[in-house]
Amino acid sequence: MACVLVLGSFADSLILFRGRLLAEMVRNGHQVYACAPDASREIREALSDMGVTYCDIKLQRTGMNPVNDLQSLLELVRLYKQIRPDVFLGYTIKPVLYGSLAARIAGVPGRYSMIEGLGFTFMGTGLKSRLLGMITHRLYRLALRYNSKVFFLNPDNLKVFTDQRLLQDRRQAVMLNGIGVDLERFSPAPFPEQLSFLLIARLLKDKGVREYAEAARRIRKKYPQIPFRLVGWLDQDNPNTISKKSLDSWIAAGDIEYVGRLADVRSAIRECSVYVLPSYHEGTPVSVLESMSMARPIITTDAPGCRETVRHGENGLMIPVRDVGALIKALEHFILYPDDIQNFGQASRRIAEEKYDVHKVNAIMMKTMGLA
Repeated sequence: MACVLVLGSFADSLILFRGRLLAEMVRNGHQVYACAPDASREIREALSDMGVTYCDIKLQRTGMNPVNDLQSLLELVRLYKQIRPDVFLGYTIKPVLYGSLAARIAGVPGRYSMIEGLGFTFMGTGLKSRLLGMITHRLYRLALRYNSKVFFLNPDNLKVFTDQRLLQDRRQAVMLNGIGVDLERFSPAPFPEQLSFLLIARLLKDKGVREYAEAARRIRKKYPQIPFRLVGWLDQDNPNTISKKSLDSWIAAGDIEYVGRLADVRSAIRECSVYVLPSYHEGTPVSVLESMSMARPIITTDAPGCRETVRHGENGLMIPVRDVGALIKALEHFILYPDDIQNFGQASRRIAEEKYDVHKVNAIMMKTMGLA
């Protein structure tokens, strides 16, 4: 049996997005350590109940401070030498970069990374983002060179990494259908009596939150009875965050019903008729997969990670990125043709079962890492 260390930059994700994978590792008899910064007591207890040992680390999710990042790298090296894992798995940018480098330095034999999306440094156009992009690209080339395999969630991201030579060898890549969804936990739910729309996301500009709010404002002029709900939180550490002033103005105008942050989003999905994610780019959006699994139709964009989840006219509607007019048209489609809500929702569940079952995704990862 192996000793496995899983590293993320956001502690909640260890349960929300990696819980089933960690549980599968434990079930197969492996000793599992899960590492991230600042886990809450609830997350620590949940991991402990699963048989997973939590290790707190100092790692800033965003920005690049050379001194802080070097300290994080050295802390990880010390941690790896103490734990002596056989397998390292990192996901999100900094755990992939510094976790992989630390694993190489510490002599961890099995090194694996998951590329969940491209992030701000790939998509930004300002001087700062271009500079950060150059640094990040160099670090990716260095870190991934020593990875046994690299998991990708969509073909667009893999193409970027191969075209820009961030991946040393194309044979390192393993394609997954997203991170999967728990089909039992996110089971089909009856539709509410009143039609409503929902977006779940960190409140970032590139999640399409502004487009969603503007479309809600215009739709509600014509259909004032229809609620547009928003679940999420202001990520003040992210340079791409929506301002609190903007959020407050949407709430005050009645355009948006702001639910806030939820530990369990199933109640919000149950109360919606159609799930909306006008994102500019994703790895594979978990909120879309969860909504599909609960048999909800989807409106999302023709963007990396998003386009793979929607079969236009079958389980939802796909629109261009940043196109408020197209979003309004898609929203109004379900107002004018409510029968499509049920039909598209059933198709969403069927696609989730065929393509996104978390057990199928985890089986590929476990086999690839030699943990099956």
